Amino acid sequence: MKRALRRSLALLLLGLVMFAAWVAWMNRSPASALAQALSSTPALIERGAYLARAGNCVACHTARGGQLYTGGRGIETPFGTVFAGNLTPAPRTGLGGWSAEDFWQALHHGRGRDGRLLNPAFPYTAFTKVSRADSDALFAFLQSLPAQERERPPHALRFPYNQPWALAVWRALHFRPGEFLAEPARDAAWNRGAYLVQGLGHCASCHAPRNALGGSLADAALGGGLMPVSGWYAPALGGAREAAELPGLLRSGQSVRGAALGPMAEVVLHSTQYLSEADLQAMAAYLGSLPEPAAVEGLPDRQPAQQAGRASLGARLYTQHCAVCHGEQGDGQGLYPPLADNRTLALPSPANLVKAIRQGGFGASTAPNPRPFGMPPFGHVLSEAEIAAVATHVRLRWGQGAGGVSELQVLQTP
Repeated sequence: MKRALRRSLALLLLGLVMFAAWVAWMNRSPASALAQALSSTPALIERGAYLARAGNCVACHTARGGQLYTGGRGIETPFGTVFAGNLTPAPRTGLGGWSAEDFWQALHHGRGRDGRLLNPAFPYTAFTKVSRADSDALFAFLQSLPAQERERPPHALRFPYNQPWALAVWRALHFRPGEFLAEPARDAAWNRGAYLVQGLGHCASCHAPRNALGGSLADAALGGGLMPVSGWYAPALGGAREAAELPGLLRSGQSVRGAALGPMAEVVLHSTQYLSEADLQAMAAYLGSLPEPAAVEGLPDRQPAQQAGRASLGARLYTQHCAVCHGEQGDGQGLYPPLADNRTLALPSPANLVKAIRQGGFGASTAPNPRPFGMPPFGHVLSEAEIAAVATHVRLRWGQGAGGVSELQVLQTP
């Protein structure tokens, strides 16, 4: 008995040692290249500025009300809050002492200048596919910014997520440095779109479901899912219809099936509205080649009489509060976002619809649509039961088979 126990403990210890060795091997420091001074030119800086917008760097690296790119914005995660760093060439708190090679190591390997492992809230899992040429251009742009000293607050992560070994284990499980490899069978536009979506655009950061440790599920890439903490639902991307509507949505913040709200409105505001038409079309070509999202099938209601009563109440509330803008037929009356065929209503989760009713919101101000109409909040007017009723009415009427919404679902939406 004792011999068997000792053997089991020895095997367990051996397994732990082997696992620790594997984690250490997977997080080994990359061979450092000889640092060379980057020859910056106005053309390179201009290209880098475009790439910074493509990557939406300003969204995370600018605190609300703060100077651009000086960091300090808190990014809430299920594991605590991570604060973005200062990207200006400030000598003490920014990138002033960095080389182009240091910056490349951060994007490609997820390591800081001192070799420390970076938190994956900085999406190096996608940025690892950014080319060295684009990394150098982006660095040249950031080095051209005015140096602004600003301390980054320490991350506020819970135990054990604040431990270096936990980050090392996460990286061993979920990160491999890589590069973008063009598909020879695809044309240049498709490959350009794939490069932008997979790399600088880091679309999978929101549009891919994640496991309990925050790692993207590769087998469901861009398959959509609830975003942690914020509670917004990032829809699946793919299909011909998505491709046809995408350039207009990314350029103006609106499409024939609605408008960008919440986190996506911020992406349009700071990033995609500035992309070239060629790049927008390239992204559409790539996404259009992905599998069409599965049609939403409404769950059978176990209490049809209760849902019918909720929908009836919702119809009355819609006429009272919503029809003045969206129209009795949900067509938006040619001015406001239509509800008929609106994609938000047909999503698997009603979270975005509930948040829009409760909190309201504004779309992104863009050149094609500089003054978008805002959605007023109704959370102070309608109860949770009434919000559920309105959501049920519009989903059953215009949601292409989407089911009703319960009061519990409204309560569970942050």
